[in-house]
Amino acid sequence: MKKLLFLLLLAVGTLAARAGTYAYLTFVTTDGAKVSVPVESLSLTVSGSTLTTGKQSFTLANLAKMYFTVADESNTTGIGKLADATNRDVQTATEVYDLGGHRVAKRQMKRGAYIVKTKQGTYKLVVR
Repeated sequence: MKKLLFLLLLAVGTLAARAGTYAYLTFVTTDGAKVSVPVESLSLTVSGSTLTTGKQSFTLANLAKMYFTVADESNTTGIGKLADATNRDVQTATEVYDLGGHRVAKRQMKRGAYIVKTKQGTYKLVVR
């Protein structure tokens, strides 16, 4: 237990040294849930097997990892259902990404699946 606590504190110290431009510290639990905590006035407290930061508490055994991020990852939004492409869908898109996460210009879209962001939401789009 002391070794785990020491490694946790060492990791936090190392991460804090690199956290200059990051706004959140994100915790990932063993079930995959993510919780982001703002780094301004960040305070971590370990009591027994519980890590507390602000209003969030975690059991140390349930933490998979933690890292600094520029955006709050705990409030992720889902991507809507798969839709067949229409000219209107492509024209109203504000951003288009391929499945590798690379931004694609609308005129470069070929056959395949894309993630399309519009003012109404984000969804998967299939170009046939």
